[in-house]
Amino acid sequence: MADDQQAGGVAERAPEKPAEAGGPGAPGAPRADEKARADGPHGDEGKADGNAGSAESEAAESERERAAGRFKEHTRDPLAEEQSDDGAGPTDLAAASRARRSTRMLFDTGRDLNSFDRSYIQSAHIGDIHLRMGAHPSGAGLRSGPVPEEELGRLRRVHVEPQGYLLLRTALTARRLLVLGAAPGTGRTSTALSLLDEVTTLAVDGDDARREAGSRVRRVDPDGGVRRLADSLGGEAGEQQPGTGYLLELPLTEPGAVPPDAMDLDGLAAALDAGKSFAVIVVTVGSAANPLLAGRYGMLCPPAPTEELLTTRLRERLENHAAAASEGDPGPADLQARAEELAGRQEVRDAIGLTDLRPAEAELLASLLAGHLLEGVSYEELLAGCRSLAAGQAQEWFAGVDRALAAVPAEGEGSAARPGTAALFHPVAFRIALAVLGGASHSAVAAAAHLLTWELSVQSDPDTTPARPLFCDDPESDLALSRAELTDGQVEVAGAEVPGRMIWYRGSALPAAVLTEIWERHFPVRAPVVRWLRLLADDPRPQVWMRAAVAAGELSVRDFDHGYAELIRPLAEAATPRRRVFAATTMDQAAGHASHRKAVGKLVDDWSRYGTKALRWTAAMALGYGNAAATTDGTLDALARIGVRDDGEQLAVASFNVVRLLALPDSAKVLRRMADWTHHKREAYQDLGLVTAVRLAVTDVDEVLDDEPGSPLGDRGDWPLPLALAVTRPELVRPMADLMWTALNTPRSKEVALDALESLLRSAVRKDGTEWTRPGLAALLPALTAEEHDRRRLDWLLRRMMNDPENPLPDAQARSLWWLAVASRDRTHERDQEERHG
Repeated sequence: MADDQQAGGVAERAPEKPAEAGGPGAPGAPRADEKARADGPHGDEGKADGNAGSAESEAAESERERAAGRFKEHTRDPLAEEQSDDGAGPTDLAAASRARRSTRMLFDTGRDLNSFDRSYIQSAHIGDIHLRMGAHPSGAGLRSGPVPEEELGRLRRVHVEPQGYLLLRTALTARRLLVLGAAPGTGRTSTALSLLDEVTTLAVDGDDARREAGSRVRRVDPDGGVRRLADSLGGEAGEQQPGTGYLLELPLTEPGAVPPDAMDLDGLAAALDAGKSFAVIVVTVGSAANPLLAGRYGMLCPPAPTEELLTTRLRERLENHAAAASEGDPGPADLQARAEELAGRQEVRDAIGLTDLRPAEAELLASLLAGHLLEGVSYEELLAGCRSLAAGQAQEWFAGVDRALAAVPAEGEGSAARPGTAALFHPVAFRIALAVLGGASHSAVAAAAHLLTWELSVQSDPDTTPARPLFCDDPESDLALSRAELTDGQVEVAGAEVPGRMIWYRGSALPAAVLTEIWERHFPVRAPVVRWLRLLADDPRPQVWMRAAVAAGELSVRDFDHGYAELIRPLAEAATPRRRVFAATTMDQAAGHASHRKAVGKLVDDWSRYGTKALRWTAAMALGYGNAAATTDGTLDALARIGVRDDGEQLAVASFNVVRLLALPDSAKVLRRMADWTHHKREAYQDLGLVTAVRLAVTDVDEVLDDEPGSPLGDRGDWPLPLALAVTRPELVRPMADLMWTALNTPRSKEVALDALESLLRSAVRKDGTEWTRPGLAALLPALTAEEHDRRRLDWLLRRMMNDPENPLPDAQARSLWWLAVASRDRTHERDQEERHG
C-alpha cells in the first residue's frame, strides 16, 4: 500500500457503514492479483476458469467450501463433544488447569515416599535415643488406678498450658465436674491431669502423706461409665477420699457407645461435691459428644502452642545433658539457641511438613534435635525422623478403625451387632477426601466424604444398607479430628469466581502421608476408594475431578500395576472425554516421579502407535503435559502420528496438545516443528500445522499453563497465549507471525484464521476500557502486517469489526490498533501526515 493509501486506512477513515466491495479504496474484497491463491500453505497461485458459470468453476468453488468446512471442524474444541446425562456442559480446561496447579503443590514428587522405611515409625534407635511412634501409646493398656507421683511431677515441669487454661480450672473448681472435649493427641489428657493435680493440691492443703502415696489423682476404668463412678462415690462403702481427682476417658466414637445424659452428669457432680472431690471426663469432639460439650459441664480444650511445646521439651532434654556435662561444654542456653535455629531451617521445616505440632510430636522432634547436637545423630537421620511425624499421624488415624466391627456377632444378633458403620467410617472418609481434594471448597470435600463413607460401609458390611444420618455432621469436629483449617477463597462456577470457604490440611506432608497409609497398609480399602475415585471422575466440577486425577496418580505410583488395571486403563477407554482426561492426568502425575517416567512413556508411545481411537485420544492428552516422552521431539512425533492418522480424525486433540507444549520452556522447538508441518508434502501434515497455528491464536494461557514455578505467563492467565508469549518471549514473535500469516493466506484456513485474528484484536482493552493485551499486540501485529496486502487485510478486518451490528468496535480502538500495526518508518510518516492535516 502506498503512503497516501496507508494514510487513508482506519487510522483516518472510519466510515459509518462498510464500503462496497471492489469500490475505490474499499477494503472489502481482495484485489484480483491476491484472490487466486492455491488451496495450500505454499501460496501456489492458480487461475479459475474465466467463465464463472461453468460447471468446472462451480465444482472448484464447492470443493474449496468443503475444504474450509473440514478445516473448521478440525479447529473445534476437543472436549466440546462432551454432554453428560445431567446436562452438564463440556469440560472447562482453564478451570481444570488451575485446579491441577493448586493440587500438585500438595504432592511434592521430590519427596520419595516409596523408599521410606516404615519400620522407622514403629520403633528406632538413633544414637542413645529410643523413638517410638506406634499407633497406640505404650501406656494405652493402663485403664484405672492412681497416677504415679513421678508422672505428675514431670507433668508439672513440662506441661504447656493451652489458651483458656485458667477458665478450665475455674470451671472445674466451681462445678467439681468438667467434660473436656478435644481431638486425640492434642494434649487433652495431660491438660486434664494438670487440672486435677492443681485443684486437688489446693483441696488437701498440704496432706503430704496422701500426696506421697500417689492416690490424689486416679484414672477410672471407662467400662462402667459415669454411672458406675457416681455409684462408687455415693455408696456406703464408697471409695472416695476427700480431695481426690478422677480422670475418666469415655470412648464415645466406638460403635454402640451411649453418651451419659444430663441426669447422669448431675448425679456425678453431686457425689463429687459431697466428697469434696473433682472429676474430668475426656471425650473426643464429634456428633456423639456435642450434647455433653454443649451442656453446663462441657468445655473445649484448645491445643497447646507449638513453639512453647518444642521449647519446653528441648529445655528438659538439654538441662538433663547439662547436669552430666563436663567443664567447657556448651551451656543449656547456647544449646537451646542452636536447636531452635536448626528447627527453623527450611529443609527441616519441609521435612516435618506440619503446621502445628502435638505434644508427642514435639517430644520426638526435641529428642531428634538434641540427639543431632549432642549424641551423634546425623543430619540425614534427623530429616528422616522429621518425615516420620506425618506418617505416624496417618498410621494412628487409620490403624484398627473398624476392629470393633470385625468381632463375630453373637448368635441371633445378626446385623444388629454391627451398628453405626457410617458414623464410624465418616472421620476416616473425611481425612481421605481431604487428602484427595485439599484446597477445594469445604462443601465439595464434605460431599465427597459422604460418598466415600457409603462405599466404605458397603465394603465392610455388604449385606446391610448403611444408615446415613442427615443432621449429625459437625464441621468444627471434622476440622479438629483431621488437623484441617478453613480459609476464605474463590470458587469457580461456570467460568465465574464466587467467594467460598476452602479447606486444607494444616501440614503439607499430611495428604501424601494419608494416601500412602491407606494404599500400602490397608489393602481392603483399595476397592471402595477406586469406586469412589471413578465417581469423582464424573463430577462436572474441575475442582473435584482434576484433584482426584492428581491423587489417583500418586496412588498409582505406590502400586502402578494396581493403578493401571483399576483406574488408568478403564478410564482411558471411557466414552466421555472427561474420564479420558482424568486418565491422562493420572499418568502424567505418575510420570512426574523419576521411578515411573520411563514406564509411562512406553505406555503412551504404544497407545499412540497401536491403540484404539480412545487410547490414542488419551495418549494425546497425556503427551500435552510434556512428561510422557523423553524429549520434545519425541512428544511432537507422537502427536503428529495421532493427528494425521485416519484422515485427521483426531486432529483436534492432537493440535490442542501441541499448543499446550508452547507454554513449556521448549516452545521455540515446537514452533519450528509447526512450520515444518506447514511445508510438508502431505496435506495431512499441512493441516496439522495450520490447525495448530489457528488454535494457538484462540487459546488462553490458563487453558495450557502447567505448574512451572515462577513462569512469566502466570500473571497473564486470561491472555491469549500468542500475545502473552510475544511479551514474555520476544524471540518467538517472528515464528508465530509467520505461522499466522500462512494460515491467513491459505484458502481453506483463511476464514477461521481471520476470526482468530479478530478475537486477538478485540482483546486489546477490557470492557471497562482498561488496558489488557495491547503490549502483546504491539509486539505481534507489526510482524504480521509487514506487506502491503497484509495491511489491506487488517484495514478490511478492522472496518468489518467497526460495522459489526452486534458488537461494533469503537473508532478510537480501531485507530489505536492500526497504529500498533504500522511499521516504525510508516508510523513516523503517518504521524507527520496527521499533524500536517491538523
